[in-house]
Amino acid sequence: MMIFEWFRPGLNIKRWILMGFCGLLLFILGISKILFRGLIYDSYFVLFIYILIIGIILMYASIKLAFKNFMEIITGISVNKETVSNKFFEQRMQVRGPKIVAIGGGTGLSTMLRGLKEYTTNITAIVTVADDGGGSGKLRRTLGMLPPGDIRNCLVALAHTEPLMEELMQYRFTDGDLKGQSFGNLFIAAMNGISNNFEDAIKKMSDVLVVQGKVYPVTLTDVTLCAKLKNGEIVKGESVIPEVCYEKKQQIDYIFLEPEDAKPLDEAISAIEDADCIIIGPGSLYTSIMPNLVIKEVAEAVKKSKAIKVYISNIMTQLGETEGYKLSDHLNAIEKHCGGKFINFIIANNGKIPEEYFKKYKEDGQEVVENDVENIRDTVDIIFKDLVYINENGLLRHNTKVLAKTIMELIIKYIFPNDRRRVLDYYYLSERLKNKR
Repeated sequence: MMIFEWFRPGLNIKRWILMGFCGLLLFILGISKILFRGLIYDSYFVLFIYILIIGIILMYASIKLAFKNFMEIITGISVNKETVSNKFFEQRMQVRGPKIVAIGGGTGLSTMLRGLKEYTTNITAIVTVADDGGGSGKLRRTLGMLPPGDIRNCLVALAHTEPLMEELMQYRFTDGDLKGQSFGNLFIAAMNGISNNFEDAIKKMSDVLVVQGKVYPVTLTDVTLCAKLKNGEIVKGESVIPEVCYEKKQQIDYIFLEPEDAKPLDEAISAIEDADCIIIGPGSLYTSIMPNLVIKEVAEAVKKSKAIKVYISNIMTQLGETEGYKLSDHLNAIEKHCGGKFINFIIANNGKIPEEYFKKYKEDGQEVVENDVENIRDTVDIIFKDLVYINENGLLRHNTKVLAKTIMELIIKYIFPNDRRRVLDYYYLSERLKNKR
């Protein structure tokens, strides 16, 4: 291992050494002057005592900070062919990575987060809490807590922990009263019981899983998702809305929450205001994405933010929500609910789904989202990528690596060049992307 590798920009090694060296010089100066002059109690004696103390403080601080930063980084390092210094550098640079806010819920959001964490730890996931079905719904009704399911998925996706822990968090009981319930949901429920509130429980859970980023519920208010259908009917309940729409062959006109004055977390709004890139989706349009954006303060913060705003299109339509929807319909629905045009980029799929899997989805009534570019305004740049990925269960998902790489390329092109203070970050991210090819 080359000793000079430890002195690369970004590791802060030189800073710690300089601080410690200055402390040592002051210590030597102070102690030598005191010993040379003898114990003469005058103003100079007091001055040299102060110099001695400052030297000791600087040496102590340099050692403590160096150890603290080293342990923070070494916690997430597994030694392999790469040298420890390379890993150390990589971890330090990820801490300085682009500030990304991802808004949504469901499987789509957590899938994307797995790819993003390879480039930056400055990730904030803002997650819907409108879920009222499955295991989350049971805990919500039984314990009066916010639904933990989507938040659990995001925590696990951003976790830097052993595979066994991830498997444990996602484990679902198959028998008894707990049938269908996940261990991770129960863990969050227990953490909620010993915490001041749900937000505090999530922070503690993040510490347990060594989460690289932050996960926030969009609100701590107990909300109900409601939909007004095209026929004027009002349907209440996140799990009920798609069922009613499908059975009655009705489309959704708009989505809203009860109570309508639900307040977002201050931390979530701050993250949006400070972001380099805001990502909306992928996920169920009306039941995962919209519950976040119909909160007025969230929508206003997103529109006012100087970040680039990226919508990641779904690959397939969804029964009871977006049947017959084209790409432009998804975009129009989002901007309609937010009260203004603000999306800068759309990442859409142009990859081909293997016939055997496409046939299965088609039999279930789903179609590929049509990329009707001609119906989308010129101010939106559409980026086409092969996003098709079939997971181990034979389910269609977005390719998280392709998504993350595409988002980072946008940040390099439109964000970093405008900030001269982030030249090193620009260089590092560019090199990372080259190595991923």
